[in-house]
Order: sequence, then structure tokens, then C-alpha cells
Amino acid sequence: MARTDLRTGLNKGHPTTAIPATVRPSQRKGIQSTKTKFVRSVIREVAGFSAYERRVMELLRNSKDKKARKLTKKRLGTLLRSKRKLEELSNRYPGEQEDCPL
Repeated sequence: MARTDLRTGLNKGHPTTAIPATVRPSQRKGIQSTKTKFVRSVIREVAGFSAYERRVMELLRNSKDKKARKLTKKRLGTLLRSKRKLEELSNRYPGEQEDCPL
């Protein structure tokens, strides 16, 4: 409710205009820019996958998710990073997992 010049009541107080909130740099933290996304995709295209990433993809293809999770956690340090990496690698080639006859 807007304030009025009344001294008492629900709308008491001096009338003011709201200052629009601006996005601070701390609120932008973690949001990936388009330039960074492009650079990372080019590097991935040129350099390819590391040895442990190829091994993890092989484990995922063979339905050994727990072993893949353990390997990525050992390499990356935390379970959250491990889950993120597994999500990235499993979404990289989603058709390969359905080729398994089991």
C-alpha cells in the first residue's frame, strides 16, 4: 500500500518513490556467460575427453553407475562435482546408453 501524508492509520508515513533494485555483481556469480560457454565448447571439441572421462563413459555404457560415481568422486574431490560431471558425460551421448541389450 502506498504511503500518504497521514500521521496515523494503515497508510501512515511520508510518501516515497521506490528505487528500482539493480542486479549486483554478487548476484550474477555462477551464471555462465555466452562467451565462456562458447570457449569451453571449442576447447572440448579440439582437446576431446581426458582418459578418466573416457573410462567413465565406458562404465556408464555398461550400466556401472556406482563405479563411475566412485571414480569421478576420487578424481574431482566432492560428490557434487562428481554428480555434475556424470550428468555432463551421460548427456553428451544419450543414445549410447540405450544400445545396451540388457
